Order: sequence, then C-alpha cells, then structure tokens
Amino acid sequence: MASKAPAWDPAFWRGKRVLLTGHTGFKGAWLAAWLVKLGAHVTGFSLPAPGRQSQAWDFVGAELAARGLADRRGNINGGHGNNGLDDAVAAADADIVLHLAAQAIVLDSYTAPVDTWQTNVMGTLQLLQALARHGKSCAFVGVTSDKCYDNKGWAWGYREIDPLGGKDPYSASKAACEILLASWRASFSESTGIAVASARAGNVIGGGDNSAHRIVPDLVRAFAAGEAAHIRNPASTRPYQHVLEPLSGYMLLARFLHEQPQRFAQAYNFGPDAGGEQRTDRLARAVAAQWGTSARLTMNEAPAGPAEAQFLMLDSSKARKDLAWMPTWNVEQAVAATVAWHKTALDHPQQASAETLRQIERYETDS
Repeated sequence: MASKAPAWDPAFWRGKRVLLTGHTGFKGAWLAAWLVKLGAHVTGFSLPAPGRQSQAWDFVGAELAARGLADRRGNINGGHGNNGLDDAVAAADADIVLHLAAQAIVLDSYTAPVDTWQTNVMGTLQLLQALARHGKSCAFVGVTSDKCYDNKGWAWGYREIDPLGGKDPYSASKAACEILLASWRASFSESTGIAVASARAGNVIGGGDNSAHRIVPDLVRAFAAGEAAHIRNPASTRPYQHVLEPLSGYMLLARFLHEQPQRFAQAYNFGPDAGGEQRTDRLARAVAAQWGTSARLTMNEAPAGPAEAQFLMLDSSKARKDLAWMPTWNVEQAVAATVAWHKTALDHPQQASAETLRQIERYETDS
C-alpha cells in the first residue's frame, strides 16, 4: 500500500508544472481551482467556444487567471502544428498532465458519434504524441469513465480487470481510449519517459455543471425557473459522488505516478463506497428537498430516449489498497454542497468563486 498522504499536500504540488486539458469544463474548473490553491503552475487547454464552458468556470476563471493560470484554447483534434496543442505543451513544460478534455455526454454521442470518437480517442492520441515531441518525461493521467466497462447489469461493482466495452458511442469510445492508453504505455512509455495511468470515475455532481442531459443541471435549471423538473430514467442507478471525490483520486494517482512511474502506471477506479450508488429518482428527490418547497418533480414511468445502462457500480478496492484513497462525502453531503453552491451562484453570484474555495477547504478538512 502507498503511504497515507493527502492528495492535496501543498508540499508536493507547490511549484509543480501541470498541464490540465478540459480546464473550462465542470470537473476541469474545480480541479484547476484546487491546483492553483495548492500553488501549482497550471496551464489549461480547452476548446475556444464559450458555450462549451461550465458555469463553474464562468465564476472562477477570471480569478484563476489573475492568480497565474495560463488559459490556452484550441482543439486536441486538430493534428500536429495547426491547433495550438504543441504550443500549449511546450509552454506548460509539464511535470504532470491531467487529461480531462472529452465529449462527455452519452446522449450527445448518438447525435455526434464522429466527434465523440475523434475527441475521446484520437484527441487523446494527439495529446500523447505532442508530449512525446516535446521530449520531457512526465506523469500522464488520462481520465476515462466508469462506462468503459462492458455493462452486464451486475449487482456488484466493476473491477479494473473486468472486460471493456460499450454499446452506446460514448461508452465504446471510452473503452477504446482505455485500450489506446494501455497500448501507448506498452509501446512508448519507456522510450519517451511518459508514464501513463488511467482513472475511471462514476457520475459526479457539484456546483457549476451546466451540461445538458445530466440530472443535477436539469434539476437546477427547472427549479431556478420555477418549473417542474422532468426525470427521464428514474430507476437508473449510478455511483453518484461529489466532484471533489474523483478529483482527489486523480491528484493522488498523479502524485504517486510522478514519484514511482513504473509501479503506478495502471488503471484505477474511483467511486463511492459499496452501497453508495443511488437511484436517479432518489437523488432527484434529495436535491428537491434541499432546494425547498418550490421544487417540483415529474417522472417517466419507463426509461425514455436512446438506450442507457440502468445499473452501474464501481469497485474501488484497488485504489484503496494501492493509493490509500477513499471517499469522504456521502451522497447526502454531496447533494447539500451542490445545492448550496447553486443557490449562492443564483442569489449572490459575486460569492460563487469564494464558495468554490470554501467547499474545497471543507472537503480537505473532512478527509
């Protein structure tokens, strides 16, 4: 087992050069805020279109830039020399790369399968090749998804040794990305000095996610507008967790990968404790209860829309054993923090950035 050390140890992160892709997304904005708080030198690389930014980035981005985050924009799909990726890699000169950029919505993958595969698979390869051209050894954590597993509808959690697969384009692209990362690690890690690990996390909730077709953003939009929120697939069960949970796992994996690249260049799951999975209708009711009496829900009696797996769990015992990682907040705490952030953003938007930092500090204290 790795020695017990917090993922957010400032003694490790202070002064580290970090390249963070997808830094304007939901997870990316929270991770950027955490890394900057710890004193890392962060270069972010994300798509230029403002519409692809998260609400979290809208509130924290300016402050992070003022505190030294290098906000670079481009497309990882553009190829060598014409998309700004090589320039960002050179400018970052990274010790650690955290690769979060992705097409991350299952339903969108049905309408944009080419973009989904291109971004999630070939975009990852373009980034790895750009890092290899730069010629500096580094630790690379590629973030995929719990949906990379061939979902059998099991009543137990998937382990890192279970078969990869995916029926919908998003899930299949994430399984393919895992195969790519394993292949690149076996073929090029030794010659390039780039240690490659992958991180597979469950469904995350938290302040500042404004994505379409996700349960909490859909709830918040409806409740803020005084409308009833409609739940498409109330019986679907997912490993819901606060966004800070997997981020702490990514940071811990990056730390150990940087310190012992041969030992930790593997795949790791980061999910809630056994029994921490949650039906979507129960999660929706918990959010509505925290929101207040004005929150209203309507539910489909049967699943609606393109096919999505109804049941999914992760087994994170490997991360517990190898990294000494474990979840901190249960789903009730995650819901309370999420609603508190969104109410702050609605009622006192000038305080949303400070609320983000407060929640990070509270999570650190609780861990």
